[in-house]
Amino acid sequence: MKNLISTTILCCIANLLFSQNSDSAQYYFQKGLENIDKRLYAVAGKNLDKAIQFNPNFVEAYLANGKVNLEMSKIYEAGQDFTKAYQLQPANNEVIKQLASFSFNNRQYQKAIDLVQKCSNCADADRILGMSYYHTEDYGKAEKYLLNAIAKNDKDADAAYTLGRTYIELENEKSAIPQFQKAITLEPSKNVWMYELGLIYYNQNDYKNALNFFNMAGEKGYNKTNDYYENYGFAQLYTGDTENGLKTLTLILERKPNNKELLNDIAYAMYTTQHYQEALNYYEKLLTINPKDAASLFMAGMTFQKMGQKEKGQSICDKAIALDPSLARNRQKKDIPMGM
Repeated sequence: MKNLISTTILCCIANLLFSQNSDSAQYYFQKGLENIDKRLYAVAGKNLDKAIQFNPNFVEAYLANGKVNLEMSKIYEAGQDFTKAYQLQPANNEVIKQLASFSFNNRQYQKAIDLVQKCSNCADADRILGMSYYHTEDYGKAEKYLLNAIAKNDKDADAAYTLGRTYIELENEKSAIPQFQKAITLEPSKNVWMYELGLIYYNQNDYKNALNFFNMAGEKGYNKTNDYYENYGFAQLYTGDTENGLKTLTLILERKPNNKELLNDIAYAMYTTQHYQEALNYYEKLLTINPKDAASLFMAGMTFQKMGQKEKGQSICDKAIALDPSLARNRQKKDIPMGM
């Protein structure tokens, strides 16, 4: 009889303690929410920690604490909170949504994909899937989900930009252009996007638009590296602004003296734009660096022929072929491919 009474008393005490702990957990949870509304995140975090101490299975407190930790840039702690909530309730859509967003924002893309696929009502599922598939290099799936995401929200600049990048990876630059244009319209401060769109136009031989977006990028603070000036200079040349194009490229040659690749590219640009004397000057610079540069010698010969000095040009081409017999295949061609 005594054992029965003792057991009953212990059960009553346990229930009382559980009830008290639950009440305390709820109290501190509500205090934490009030602090969040006031943006008192440090205080909110302390109250939510207390709520979790009183009830270690308090999923809503873990979620709230995770968001508070994110506000305070405590990334590791936030991840622990969201993960704990998921361990307690792996089928809870709100928990899945928070952990998926956290994983995506912290570049855990495969984890984000796996989680979103378990969420039946995640509003941004297509966006997370599309951008995550892009970062995991599954471009076919990225295109599918990004198109869905943009159809739901055509104001999403990042999704449009990522879709544009996806089309580049799919070797479809023409489809990439309108996505970049949309992204830049929505986010007109993104100078990197402008420069990338300039490069796309450059690769499409649309040098006028390339210059336009190179200029926009520069005006918005894009770092004007040597690569920037090289692309800018060649775009100037190919739009017919030879004088300024050469000035721009000369600036790079001053920074990179005797750079054979750059000299060759300038020479070829001069050749293809029919500025033959300028082309010859650059081929002669290349031959000064390396007198046995057969490709430059051959192009010098071709340039002389374009200038009307056919006999001299043919003689020079013959000397180049003697140095490199493979050049003979170009003898009958009207033009020589760049990078020869």
